[in-house]
Amino acid sequence: MENMDHDKFQGLIKQLYSTVSELEAMFPGRHFTPDGHMVGSIGECLVADAYGLELITASNKGFDAIARDGKEVEIKATQAKSVAFRSEPEHTIIIKILPNGKFEEAYNGPGKLVWKQFAGKKTPSNGQFQISLNKLKELNIQVSDSSRVPRTA
Repeated sequence: MENMDHDKFQGLIKQLYSTVSELEAMFPGRHFTPDGHMVGSIGECLVADAYGLELITASNKGFDAIARDGKEVEIKATQAKSVAFRSEPEHTIIIKILPNGKFEEAYNGPGKLVWKQFAGKKTPSNGQFQISLNKLKELNIQVSDSSRVPRTA
């Protein structure tokens, strides 16, 4: 990501979310919110850019990027109130993408702290455990700065 034009990237994301707002204003009652793979990919790129991570091939099992210290990082992004996990990541950064294309960090820390929340629970039929951003923010308070991937931008 070193050769990437960070300003152009930020501008394109802002433009995308501005277009969504304009379409929703044009067609009241219709939603044009990006979702699914698009939100996941936008989130992965936002986080990789902000934290100086190296993205790996999309749809890799268990992690999306490598941190400078070699840590495998699972990136989760949402525009809603929760995210889902299939397995315990080594490290995870979870963000909420805001309507202006910026994001807020909900959690940045060891995956085991998040995965521990599912202990003793029956695996859902879709294989994905849900956890709310509010719970993640509570857990984030417990993470020491030395256990976080630092932001670079």
